[in-house]
Amino acid sequence: MGKLYDQLAADVRFKEGLKACLHCGTCTAICPAAEFYNYQPRQIVEILQTKDEEKIEALLKDDMIWYCGECMSCVTRCPRGNAPGLLITVLRSLSQELGYFIESEKGRQQLAVKRTVGQWILDYGYCLYPENITPEAHPEQGPIWQWEIDHLEAVMERLGANYRKTGPGILRKVPDEDLDELKRIFDVTGGTERFRKIEEYSRLKAEEMGMELNESFESEYFHHIYTTNDPKHTASE
Repeated sequence: MGKLYDQLAADVRFKEGLKACLHCGTCTAICPAAEFYNYQPRQIVEILQTKDEEKIEALLKDDMIWYCGECMSCVTRCPRGNAPGLLITVLRSLSQELGYFIESEKGRQQLAVKRTVGQWILDYGYCLYPENITPEAHPEQGPIWQWEIDHLEAVMERLGANYRKTGPGILRKVPDEDLDELKRIFDVTGGTERFRKIEEYSRLKAEEMGMELNESFESEYFHHIYTTNDPKHTASE
């Protein structure tokens, strides 16, 4: 067994997710992502079962491993109890660890996920925070969302949220001591180091592409990965 396969196989999620695939294609048939993307969970499993280093490396650098929505529908239908969705999580983790994610368009978007959802969890305790979903960054939300942002506190009060206030309630202010504990959890579990690597590898890719990348969401590279979407990802009818 090669080095990449060994690293994947050492992950408990890999052991849980791959038992004895029949290549029946049931996972692909039930997969919502396969309906929209050029993606087949069965193909992922087939590549892993070959233990071929070149094929696995290519997979780690491919857009394919970022199409999965982690709904785990595949687990509910597999006659052998495999979990292609779990295998995807292992592949994504190793791709980030080795910096292979920057070689695909969807992989490069991990920087955007890290700087938005990831950072908001650390800053606010929530993976989505209304005031940060700006109309400028999300024009698809339309004029209604602009109105929501302009009247955010009134809207939140009407919805019964305890927005940015202490005490119980939706979107309440998470105490600083709890946020500090959350940061320590990231430190201990490797999340902080993973975030650092995503930033480091992304800067290397930005330099390679001749694009500016700084802490701003307006920097050239960040704007590029945030807005670029090649039609090749969509499944042909």
